[in-house]
Amino acid sequence: MALVTLVVRDYDEALSFYTGALGFELVEDTDRGDGSRWVVVRPRGTEGTGLLLARAKDEAQAASVGAQTGGRVGFFLHTEDFAGDHARMTAAGVRFLEEPRHEVYGSVAVFEDLYGNRWDLLQPA
Repeated sequence: MALVTLVVRDYDEALSFYTGALGFELVEDTDRGDGSRWVVVRPRGTEGTGLLLARAKDEAQAASVGAQTGGRVGFFLHTEDFAGDHARMTAAGVRFLEEPRHEVYGSVAVFEDLYGNRWDLLQPA
């Protein structure tokens, strides 16, 4: 899988959050000439799946911003330094919904992106 689309309110506010607070890298930001942009980010230092940040074009799409997975955790951000990334993200204003917990499968804490989509920060065991 190359890309997953995430519907956002605004390209620049989404870019600020994903590259700033989460530390993702900007892979591409191309003006498509019709008021839309092709904006791709992905976790820094990876070559895997990226997020296509797609601005909502109508009311139906706007209604899905922040609720693309029905309130469930829909995105899983793996890390090799759970404590360090948790501390860095917390300092950057990322809202964690729970304290870190250590499960059989690894260390995990649920957080919300700027729109309310739920993510797991996860260091696999």
